[in-house]
Amino acid sequence: MLGIINKGGNLTRTKIMYGAYLSYKQLNEYLTFLLENDLISRQQKTNHSAASFRITEKGTYFLRIHNQMNEMISIIS
Repeated sequence: MLGIINKGGNLTRTKIMYGAYLSYKQLNEYLTFLLENDLISRQQKTNHSAASFRITEKGTYFLRIHNQMNEMISIIS
């Protein structure tokens, strides 16, 4: 999910859900976790528009470290 949000910039729940192939229930659980851990932030532009989500600096750092670890693991395997 972080990778999808990182590539897309500000994304709505629907775009994240389809991009990550998640059910609505899964999406809400993961969004809650990411928000609570400050890996993403929620932005509400107006009362009538859907909320969008953006990756935070902490989320970008986490994603970079995660990708580096995956690369190291694939080299070893």
